[in-house]
Amino acid sequence: MPHIHVNGATIHYEEHGTGPETIVFAHGLLWSGRMFDQQVDALKDQYRCITFDFRGQGQSEVTASGYDMDTLSEDAAALIEALRAAPCHFVGLSMGGFVGMRLAIRRPELIRSLILLETSADPEPRENVGRYRLLNFIARWFGLRLVADQVMPIMFGTTFLNDPNRAQERAMWRERMIANHRVGISRAVQGVIERQGVYDQIDRITAPTLIIVGDQDVATPPDKSRRIFERIPNAALIVIPGAGHTSTVEAPEAVTMVMRRFLAAQARRDAQS
Repeated sequence: MPHIHVNGATIHYEEHGTGPETIVFAHGLLWSGRMFDQQVDALKDQYRCITFDFRGQGQSEVTASGYDMDTLSEDAAALIEALRAAPCHFVGLSMGGFVGMRLAIRRPELIRSLILLETSADPEPRENVGRYRLLNFIARWFGLRLVADQVMPIMFGTTFLNDPNRAQERAMWRERMIANHRVGISRAVQGVIERQGVYDQIDRITAPTLIIVGDQDVATPPDKSRRIFERIPNAALIVIPGAGHTSTVEAPEAVTMVMRRFLAAQARRDAQS
């Protein structure tokens, strides 16, 4: 599996497809680039698709520091530049969205368009911090398996969690979460909990922006997406029925269809300009 050393960290990435335009996918906390498997499979015939794992997660290096959102954004920017992917369509889910908004604000030359899924421009809500710190403490010292049952309803909506036909799929994602490196994931969680908001800056985003959120998302509820939609000029908002905080897994066909339409619209716009 390919790795690249950027910004002081060795980052795992995968590349599929050879289209003239590049999509870079940035995953959410506790996961890896694998959460976009179905979107990559559907889009790789038309686009160059790059997924990567943030430091401390997936197959990337567990570094001693650098888990704040600013450093993670610098990691992503360095990766985009090193792989000659700019300007790219940047897809960020949750934590990946925190990074995507920062890139679109600070490095607009790297971003052709922005797709934000289940994310927020605000700091972590105060009411969540204590509970997340406790879960993080248990995961760090005793293992993620002990908190998996508490975390799954944060990561997924009730439709996915209660579907008897998707039991095997749920088990697979639960095991993928548990497989995270204890130290790496603890540092990553801390970075998310302590992040600064960028709400007062996102009106500077000029890239065409699509915002997607599951109507069952409890980690970053739909109101967070509506706040982003109202603040970013000329943004579009799509709510996915029956999906929670991980819509790329829970409702992959619906998410891919919406993404494909948005990307096609950007291609038409570029052709006309």
